[in-house]
Amino acid sequence: MAAAAMRVVRDLDLERYAGRWYEIACFPSTFQPKTGTNTRATYTLNPDDRTVKVLNETWTDGGGRRGHIEGTAWRADPASDEAKLKVRLYVPPFLPVFPVTGDYWVLHVDADYQYALVGQPSRKYLWILCRQPQMDESVYNELVERAKEEGYDVSKLRKTAHPDPPPESEQSPGDRGVWWIKSIFGK
Repeated sequence: MAAAAMRVVRDLDLERYAGRWYEIACFPSTFQPKTGTNTRATYTLNPDDRTVKVLNETWTDGGGRRGHIEGTAWRADPASDEAKLKVRLYVPPFLPVFPVTGDYWVLHVDADYQYALVGQPSRKYLWILCRQPQMDESVYNELVERAKEEGYDVSKLRKTAHPDPPPESEQSPGDRGVWWIKSIFGK
């Protein structure tokens, strides 16, 4: 039986959506380090107003080493009002030459753009995001319920630890992409 079509946000304001988001929970994936903490994404609207610069960051080795990957996002169908975006990241992070493109569908964002639920059509990936590193448990539970309504197996959700706020700048020691290689091998 085919899964029902997912409901996505309509008329997403990319300017309001831009900025820093903290990963509160996600489905584990091969492209994120399993020991990552303080994971966050920063979205910056490019001057062309049609694309968004993506910077995904996480800290490993007890929070001391910054792993990151950069890319670009854009509306999958510029004529549509649906929040269905495409994201292109370049791998490996230490020599970003191979583009990998995926779906980024905003399933829910609150009226104040403070928390969001993001997924994609295969339902293999899911993220709960917040403007702050911590989220009220009742809001978290509402988003989990919404994900369930969209056909996600929410038992796969794993909360992301945010023990210490990472530096605001991008100048912390990096791991030069070693985390990406480890993640391929399930580390």
